[in-house]
Amino acid sequence: MESWALLIGSTLSAGTVLAIAALGLLINEKAGIVNLGAEGMMLCAAIAGFATVVHTGNPWLGFAAGMLAGALLAAVFGWLVIWLGTNQYATGLALSLFGVGFSAFAGIHYVQARMPEIPKFTLPWLRDLPLVGPALFRQHPLVYLTVAFAGVLVWFLYRTRAGLILRSVGESPESAHALGYPVRRIRLAAVMAGGALCGLAGAYISTVYTPLWVENMVAGRGWIALALTTFATWRPGRVLLGAYLFGGVTMLQFQLQVSGVQVPSQWLSMLPYLATIVVLALISRNPAWIRVNMPASLGKPFHVSS
Repeated sequence: MESWALLIGSTLSAGTVLAIAALGLLINEKAGIVNLGAEGMMLCAAIAGFATVVHTGNPWLGFAAGMLAGALLAAVFGWLVIWLGTNQYATGLALSLFGVGFSAFAGIHYVQARMPEIPKFTLPWLRDLPLVGPALFRQHPLVYLTVAFAGVLVWFLYRTRAGLILRSVGESPESAHALGYPVRRIRLAAVMAGGALCGLAGAYISTVYTPLWVENMVAGRGWIALALTTFATWRPGRVLLGAYLFGGVTMLQFQLQVSGVQVPSQWLSMLPYLATIVVLALISRNPAWIRVNMPASLGKPFHVSS
């Protein structure tokens, strides 16, 4: 019973990282922009958040620093792609490579640094319930806020005028431009919002999930978050479910190791990435299903002057 509670609790924590980043990338892609730089943005945000908490002792300031770092890098990406017309995929890859190198350089002096002790968050009365208490009610507040944000994003995209405009920019930017909407500015705002969420995910990794700084500690989660948007067919609710699915696969490898399963650790470490490849391969068998849900202008440049 206790091991199951720990597995569920760790799955929620691991899935939160993926959910926050994937929801940010979904906002980008709803506006028609593909940002392959999630890994680099998360790494830069991770070191920014960790360094801020080390110096201030305030984890919420660490989250703010991570979001700012992610938004600034996304703004540079947006300026290059939206205004200068550079290739989205090449620019995103360049941003990812830059983030890997810059975070390693900036984090040299923080490898041995320790964060101040931060009180654990629990919900009184509910935390001691059998099974569900340790699994659901001893989580960081950001876990609950992520679930709430997914619901707010569904409402925003499909129940508000602003969400309709954002989706129209992703579906037909020329039509949105003809109606008088500033397509480039809307896309830049979406890119920066997505970058801020990727930054929040990176800061969560280094300050809550594994409160330390290690070079390349994001460990491919940015790429998994990118795959999640396709896995979820660009629906926020499905992104949330997919994030917890992949989070569960990630935590399962540790559970199997603790249980003494005689499988090489390298094979267990491959599980999250193998699951990603398998899921994408299965989804790709039905390209019509993807086309129905994918924003029509995704990854395509916008040539009409705004």
